[in-house]
Parts: sequence; structure tokens; C-alpha cells
Amino acid sequence: MLEPISEVNWIIGGVFNIRSRANGVTRAEIGRDVLGLPRAQVLRSRRAQQLEKLIDQRIYFGRAIRGGESWPDLEAIARTLAARITNLRREYPGRPVFLSPFHFVSQYANIYVVERVGALLGIASLAVVSGVPRNQYGDDHALIPGINVLYTYGDANRHGLGVRVARSLKRDGVAVLFSDVPPASMHRYPMETVDVSMFGKNARIHNGVFRTGAKFDALLLPFFLRFADGRFEAKILDCLALGAEGAPQQLAGYIQSALIDNYEQWLPAGHPAMYAFAPAR
Repeated sequence: MLEPISEVNWIIGGVFNIRSRANGVTRAEIGRDVLGLPRAQVLRSRRAQQLEKLIDQRIYFGRAIRGGESWPDLEAIARTLAARITNLRREYPGRPVFLSPFHFVSQYANIYVVERVGALLGIASLAVVSGVPRNQYGDDHALIPGINVLYTYGDANRHGLGVRVARSLKRDGVAVLFSDVPPASMHRYPMETVDVSMFGKNARIHNGVFRTGAKFDALLLPFFLRFADGRFEAKILDCLALGAEGAPQQLAGYIQSALIDNYEQWLPAGHPAMYAFAPAR
């Protein structure tokens, strides 16, 4: 019932909350005018913020109240990803892997998946580079102890992030990074970006994963979630070598195909950057 409830929440909430209404309208306008998506997909995108919040709360409080509730769909996705990483380690010994969820459906759903991947790979505390505020509903670490969040948003030690990521890669051979984050300059720490082409236009994506990945000859394994009819699914994309020529454009192509496929559940939808607005750096 989460999808119909989110639709009702957006309609009713939009009557009394101008921010909620504006958020939904902005998401829909970008989907329609920038991406040229079908009308049904555009209309569904209006409720994405409400759906994300409902799923986040359902997962968080479900685990808190029931003492570690298991989600079979997410467990199956985690097993598939863990098997893929194991195969990559076997095929490319010594090369670390960045597991890269894209920002779709729910932050807690993505964290649930990567925590289970870490456990299946025997990693006690999997490093995750994240810019999402922590402890929105309670103590995240107490509920999700298998994740070591390398926090970036407002982190006083943000300039040491690269060192912490490098240590994690050397120790575990795997780290998690959301490589589809849109570039933003309205922030204390502007992103380092790289030129690509998306939707037939010049665009920019975050360059940090390529700089770090090339240094360690790392691989990137991207995936994104879908949620429909009460079930989770995942689209796992082909891995790419971060140091290879053309790797940024290949990732940009992945981001573009994910947006076309599931824009209505893309969490940063409505972001003023949309891969086109970036700092001078």
C-alpha cells in the first residue's frame, strides 16, 4: 500500500504545504521538459519524496521494532551483488571494487543492501561514502552496525576523505560510493567534476571516483533499485574500469539509462544541478 499512500500524501500535502507541492511539480517538470519522459512516468515522479520517506520509515522502524527484520527481495539482491563481486575478485585479483548504488527508491533500502553485501563478503564494517544526514529517525549505527559511514556533508574532516577511502580499499578491497550524485556548487565544498555528454547535451559528473579509482586500478560495479507492487528489484550494470579511457562517459551513459528507466524513483529529482550546473573546478 506504500505507493497509493504516497500518492494520497502528495495530493493532500500539496494543498497545505507549498514546499511539498513545489517539490513534486519541479520533479515532474524536469522529467517532462528536460528528459522528455512519458506522461505516466512524469506524474508518478511527483510523489517520489513521499514514497521515499514511507519506505525509509518502514525499513528503519521495522528493523528497530522487530530486532533486525529481514526483507527477502533485498536479501536476494545482496546475494547477487556479493556473488558478482566475488567473481570480479577472482577474474581481476588484486583490483579493488567500488560498489555503487545509484540514488533510487530509498537511502535505507540501499544501505540495507550494501550492509548485507559486506556481511556476505565477510567484511565486518563496510566503508560507505555518503552525503546524507545521519540519524534521521534514531541511532543509525546501533541499527546498522555493519556500515562505516565516511560522511561528507558538513564533515569537518572532509578533506581527509580520500585517505579514509584509500585505507578502506586497501583493507577490505571493497568500498561503497554513490557515483550518480549530481554536481552542486551551492555548498561549502564544491565538487571536482569532469565533462561528459548526457541527453545530447554537455554535462558534468563527479570526478572523485575516477581520480581515486585510477590510482588503485579499481573497478566500479553500479546498480539501481526499483520498487513496484510492494517488491524491490535491482538492475545491475556491467562493471567498468575506472582508470580506462572513456570511463566517465560510460558512467554518464549508465546514469542516463537509469534516469530513463526509473526517473520517478530517483531521489535527487528536482535538484537544480541535474548534471549541468557545476563549480569552476
